[in-house]
Amino acid sequence: MTKVAVIGAGSMGKQHVRVYRELEEAEIVGVADADRDAARRVAELHGTAAYTDHRELLERARPEAVSVAVPTSSHFSVAMDAISAGVHVLVEKPIANSVAEGERLIEAARRSGVVLTVGHIERFNPAILELRQRLEAGALGRPYQMHARRLGPFPQRIRDVGVVVDLATHDLDLMCWLGGSEPVRLYAEISREIHTTNEDLLSGLVRFANDTVGLLEINWLTPTKIRELTVTGERGMFRADYLTQDLYFFENGSSPDGAWEAMSLLRGGVNEGSMTRFALRRREPLAAQLAAFLAAVRGECAPAVTGADGVRALALALELIRSAHSHRPVPVSP
Repeated sequence: MTKVAVIGAGSMGKQHVRVYRELEEAEIVGVADADRDAARRVAELHGTAAYTDHRELLERARPEAVSVAVPTSSHFSVAMDAISAGVHVLVEKPIANSVAEGERLIEAARRSGVVLTVGHIERFNPAILELRQRLEAGALGRPYQMHARRLGPFPQRIRDVGVVVDLATHDLDLMCWLGGSEPVRLYAEISREIHTTNEDLLSGLVRFANDTVGLLEINWLTPTKIRELTVTGERGMFRADYLTQDLYFFENGSSPDGAWEAMSLLRGGVNEGSMTRFALRRREPLAAQLAAFLAAVRGECAPAVTGADGVRALALALELIRSAHSHRPVPVSP
């Protein structure tokens, strides 16, 4: 059983505590938050110790692994303290406030010989896992476009970053992971409508080396929550719903006899075919993510999401912001 702790008792941190408590392979030994009352409430609910200083938690509770779920601006300092103490770290995305900080965390973890992984939780969604398997098996043929829609109301808890770093990092990571190709160029438009300091709307385009185009629609301005990814290719379109954990395939049909003459201009044509909704075994993505983290801590597998993955997603998000500010496409260095 692995001794674990959580640093940060906010909306995400308290979920980490809950899930660790439910995992048979974990023993929760403490939760830390600068807000004494928040730490105490979460600790009392789950029968563990509360701390207001994460360094005291690291010294007294001596966890083997921690989740870092503090505001983005504190990711680097808190994760570095844990790594310096020889503790394995899962840091919520984004990995840090800057690429340089993320790279320093990677190097520190390498020197200390500890696991560093990043909480890109969507990789553990059953619909996305099934989608990746089917794409790798060639079920779609050559992919043309990936279209991410991540829309919802403004989260009062987010103050230190905008929607690009907070949310677009999810979809940038997934597009690279699912498509198996690196971005070569991107362009974005952003706006700030209700957030006091940062952008709350993104429309972005990413061109990948394999010629797939990624389209991102992301905001904190939509009254209903939408989490959806479509992948269109030679044989049809997959649609994944993150919230319901459903995956659909809309197949291209064959052209009927006597189809209108203009269809001959298309290479084979595109028609409506059958639709398949796959039967999936649903699981809470956070539970799958933390179980994978603990398996990596035990040396049973490599981290599912590496520090380098986290840095790449953050770097691309920051380049989207740069593109928006410059009103120009931005080439992506390999």
